[in-house]
Amino acid sequence: MVWPVLIAAFLASSVEFGEALTIVLAVGTVRGFRPAMKGTLLAVLALALLVAILGLEVLKYVPVDVLKGVIGVLLLLFGLKWIRKAILRFSGRAALHDEAKIYERERNKIGGDDVSDFQATLTAFNGVLLEGLEVVVIVLTMGSVANQYPSAIAGALLGLVVVVSLGLALKGPLTLVPENVLKFVVGVMLTSFGTFWAGSALGVHWPGSDASLLALVVIYLVLSQRLVAGLKLRDQGVAA
Repeated sequence: MVWPVLIAAFLASSVEFGEALTIVLAVGTVRGFRPAMKGTLLAVLALALLVAILGLEVLKYVPVDVLKGVIGVLLLLFGLKWIRKAILRFSGRAALHDEAKIYERERNKIGGDDVSDFQATLTAFNGVLLEGLEVVVIVLTMGSVANQYPSAIAGALLGLVVVVSLGLALKGPLTLVPENVLKFVVGVMLTSFGTFWAGSALGVHWPGSDASLLALVVIYLVLSQRLVAGLKLRDQGVAA
């Protein structure tokens, strides 16, 4: 049972680590990697304290759904704020940022005047904490089923190494994406994650489980683009 447990833990943990990585990279490229890494480290410390204080057996009974609901609402608030700003900018109702000057000034750090360091840190913290807690639950569940905790832990660690390696490889290209486009994408992603987690906490059974995240991203992208087009047409009609 060693290899099945290891492979299952690797695949399941990789999904959770991948979702956490998406949020951390998004926050890092929009506001800077210092608050993103600060939130990540704080979440890791919080998870370590939970495991140390509560113990592995007690941690099995942590109400993940409640945590999902709280974090989902927070991500929805942040994501919708960024989408609103992006819609106003692309529709011409708010000025676009000068990406060339921002890039020249901060190179690998894309700033955002509408997103504070605290919000960026909290967003990264929430994402890593939730996904990390789910990884802990995955390891506990799979390890206890076949009494193969070492295999489950090894699979989760392998998933972490693979996902982090991909994240380091993707960091460079992501920092080259124009700020206005990036904030639009980040808002859509955070809103999608927030919808998914809040819905899960309320008992929504998403078709295809985590795969439905992609459908949510597409839905929010289409709706946002339609709002941009609608605002442009409305302004053109007023001007005429």
